[in-house]
Amino acid sequence: MILTNEKVFLLQTKNTSYMFRKLASGHLEHLHYGNRIFSNKETGVSMLDSIAETIAPKHFNGAGNTIVYSDEHNKILLEQLCLEMSSFGKGDIRDPFVELTYADGSNTVDFLFDKYEIKEGKAALTSLPSSYAESVETSDGKVEQLVVTLKDKGYGSRLELIYSVFPECDVITRSAVLYNDSDKDIKVERILSTAVDFNSSSYKMTSFHGRWADEMGKYESICNGGKVVCEELAAGESGSRSNPFVIVSSVDADDDHGDCYGFNLIYSGNHYESLSSNGYSMSRFVSGIQPTGFTWLLTPGESFETPEAVMTFSSKGMNAMSINMHDFVREHVVRGTWKKKERPILINSWEAAYFNFTQSSLLSLAKEAKKCGIELFVMDDGWFGVRNDDNCSLGDWYENKKKLPGGLKEFSEKLDALGMMFGIWVEPEMVNENSDLYRAHPDWAVTVPGHHHSTCRNQMNLDLTRSEVQDYIIDSMKKIFSSGKISYVKWDMNRTFSDRYSKSLPAERQGEFQHRYYLGLYRIMKELTEAFPEILFEGCSAGGNRFDLGILSYFPQIWGSDDTDAMCRIDIQRGYSYGYPASTVGAHVSACPNHQTLNTVPLETRFEVAAAGCFGYELNLCDMSDADKKAIANQVEFYKKNRELFQFGDYYRLPEDGYIIVSKDKTKAVAFVVQKDARPNNDYKCLKTIGLDDEKIYNMVGRVVPHSIKEFGSLINMFTPVHVKQDGIVHGIIDKFMDINGEEQKATALGAAFNGHGVALNSAFCGTGNNDGTRIMRTGDTRLYVFTQA
Repeated sequence: MILTNEKVFLLQTKNTSYMFRKLASGHLEHLHYGNRIFSNKETGVSMLDSIAETIAPKHFNGAGNTIVYSDEHNKILLEQLCLEMSSFGKGDIRDPFVELTYADGSNTVDFLFDKYEIKEGKAALTSLPSSYAESVETSDGKVEQLVVTLKDKGYGSRLELIYSVFPECDVITRSAVLYNDSDKDIKVERILSTAVDFNSSSYKMTSFHGRWADEMGKYESICNGGKVVCEELAAGESGSRSNPFVIVSSVDADDDHGDCYGFNLIYSGNHYESLSSNGYSMSRFVSGIQPTGFTWLLTPGESFETPEAVMTFSSKGMNAMSINMHDFVREHVVRGTWKKKERPILINSWEAAYFNFTQSSLLSLAKEAKKCGIELFVMDDGWFGVRNDDNCSLGDWYENKKKLPGGLKEFSEKLDALGMMFGIWVEPEMVNENSDLYRAHPDWAVTVPGHHHSTCRNQMNLDLTRSEVQDYIIDSMKKIFSSGKISYVKWDMNRTFSDRYSKSLPAERQGEFQHRYYLGLYRIMKELTEAFPEILFEGCSAGGNRFDLGILSYFPQIWGSDDTDAMCRIDIQRGYSYGYPASTVGAHVSACPNHQTLNTVPLETRFEVAAAGCFGYELNLCDMSDADKKAIANQVEFYKKNRELFQFGDYYRLPEDGYIIVSKDKTKAVAFVVQKDARPNNDYKCLKTIGLDDEKIYNMVGRVVPHSIKEFGSLINMFTPVHVKQDGIVHGIIDKFMDINGEEQKATALGAAFNGHGVALNSAFCGTGNNDGTRIMRTGDTRLYVFTQA
């Protein structure tokens, strides 16, 4: 709901209110974003002024060297006000929303209110991906859009602030469009997407940082003064180093308590998020395109759109905030055939074979996967050009006939005959110097003429600012995607940017390179996903190096990390869970010792960790024992029974790195428990749930985990009449014929009991004694518990 009396503007969702007002000077004063302060049923538009006056800070007098805006409006001191939009030059000296340089060299910017318009529904941005609403009507009101127009009349520039309200998931989005209505160029130095001011200091900013194969580490910073920044400065991607999703919260907020604001950006390039606090005990959060390295020459008659920023609020902690964000991403960002469709279980050839494969070896792997119930076979890197390592052939998108004699068509038909879907890996944004493409078009690579070029993984970025390069990628991919029965595409991008330069742009526009690159990429992705709507696309960028809402606007899922170590993945996937739903996160079971860390954890743990995502395997089934393949078949069967729940349920984080996923109708749930540090004589553990219906009765059943007798090592000699040598022949015979199933755990109770107190899990192994009910959870062991309404 959007209400206004033409002075005060109220944006209302199911549980939140956002309010600002127009001052006499024409500035927009931000008043409130948080819990509802307005009732749809009992409060009329006539109350807007009274509410605004009640909650607005009372600033009447400046002190010391605070700047007075003008003689006419001598009570307006911008540094003391919460503002919807800020700039330099008239007294606000905090982090600005916009920085412009006009033709006369002035960078004083003074945007003031001109008009507004309220629209039903949600209009899309024209140059960038943005959220959408399939239906205007929702269960909690209409999706509406407010467009407020500001003008800097002295220079003929116009700024539209665009607010979209999604009532049912408690989300408001913001973006801006800058217009040059003058007859002179305007140089844009900075233009962000959202700004929220708070009338208090000491907020906590939670952001997510890391590196390749170690993404989404959670970091908390309290901002009492100065500035805390989360940014991707120059890599050219949303980034493994700093994800664009951040949380601003009360200092004591945690998963289940406190005021929490979630912010994200529908954008894939360099980004900037900042929380600052000034001497007037005020805080400001801003988010948008990274200003460093960015400029844009806005010529007369042109406009510039900013990426759309996503904002949500909950007073009930980070779990509730996350569910808001998850619902929004699923309903209003992800789109197309696979929006609500269960993702297939796949096997990927990469860690099974790397570059060393033939059609025959891949078919052998596929046949073993089919026996286990796996649905989709993905052929990773190495199938095209003369690609036998990472030194050549990127850009040469034709089949390697030595590996695939009949090409993609024949291979996909053989997989189809097995009853499996077929997927391939591509990296269209890249080129090797040793490639036919580079030899034909060296100018298409991103390099600075006459200067040494820095490479990564022996490859260069293609210049996607150029339409001819975009056309080449579109045409090449269309030929590939239509050459066989292709159901899935893994779209990779394995290096960041070093040189940022386009040979097609003049010197004064080189600061536009990175943004123009993404305009080109989005055009490519849009055309291909519209041409092949049935293909399931998965984004990837050296793992999770480009995990963002811009990619998810075209590809419904993204590979979470190149690190498949289950213990690492617990932390990585937990980090993603704060802002992204499980249905968007690719997660695989891989071999042990793990190829990234050399760590070894049980096969069951690897499965239970990967289950909370778009699930698959990435190992060589042909080399595995019959027992392990039997275990995998069991895992696949279990996942299929619970796939909709894992991918589309409400995800709540539990203490000690656990989680529970609850179906939307609260009739089913699955909880995950992990033992990260097993200690002796410590047998008690309680699983306290979140999100179950207090009034429903649930049956809880623990997943039974099989154990090998060898897992008990020489302890077997406590129970055998003769000595058994560890890993000896007798030990192996006993292990082959003797199965030890893990504990069975069942419970029945009201949701209120599971939520309010929790279920006491079976007593853990303590070093002495063992029976059928003993819970064996070593360091690195996990357990799943399924709750079903009785």
